[in-house]
Amino acid sequence: MSIEIKPIKKHVGATVHVGRADLNKSEVTNAVLEAVEERGVLVFPQINLTDEEQIAFTDSLGERVTFKNGSLGAHNSAQNINSQGIYKVTLDPSNQHPEYVFGTFFWHMDGMPVHDIPPPKATLLTARRLSAKGGQTQFASTAAAYEALPDEEKALIDNLRVVHSIYAAVLPTLDTEEEHEKSRKSEVRRERPLVWTQSTGRKSLIIGHTADRIVGWPVSEGRALLERLMEWSAQPDFMYSHEWREGDLVIWNNSGVLHRVIPYDRNSGRMMHRTSLAGVEAIA
Repeated sequence: MSIEIKPIKKHVGATVHVGRADLNKSEVTNAVLEAVEERGVLVFPQINLTDEEQIAFTDSLGERVTFKNGSLGAHNSAQNINSQGIYKVTLDPSNQHPEYVFGTFFWHMDGMPVHDIPPPKATLLTARRLSAKGGQTQFASTAAAYEALPDEEKALIDNLRVVHSIYAAVLPTLDTEEEHEKSRKSEVRRERPLVWTQSTGRKSLIIGHTADRIVGWPVSEGRALLERLMEWSAQPDFMYSHEWREGDLVIWNNSGVLHRVIPYDRNSGRMMHRTSLAGVEAIA
């Protein structure tokens, strides 16, 4: 058995080469868990896992969780969960909640800000069908971004709290007043720290398009700071853009990495199969 992990960029990303037959061995799962914590994003090029193999690999890494409540980052409905419990990320007409997939065109963390349960520890995504144009997934390390901030900026933001909102997250995708009203009726808001200090001592930013305003700040000033922090996190040093090939598997650390997909043709048939590792640490 052998596993090879090579960094993609200095601060984020790594490729993993390992045989499919070895995926669930403890030496591999331990190395993968350590690497996803350290590198943020792991790419298994064209490993071509079946749904059953993806489920088994997910379960070997930890407890699996499936979201079904239709919130951004969870954006699931029963129609999009197959018999193995894998969520199908698609704009195919079978998806009755396409607005949540459109919401993934903007920086976000899966289930991070709006659930009371611990946010997913990691997300696993396999490419089944691709779009001829667009569809790349971009990742930005908010852990590396925080670490690189000047000390005076860290002092400014370390104790700030942010209101996160599903309505804020889907706002860029809404067009008609009817769509706005529908989203307002299903509104969920949560207050979270801007800087999350995890049990390991590592700090990361909880930002993205769910972040609506900073508690105690004028709205315009708070939103301007949040926008600057997203721009800082998405700069080339901390960002990796993945050009998918069919059969690729990508795992990312949901507690310290933002992601978004580059828009693609809704009629392209693009299909991604997703599983998630349950979170083990609640946000303070």
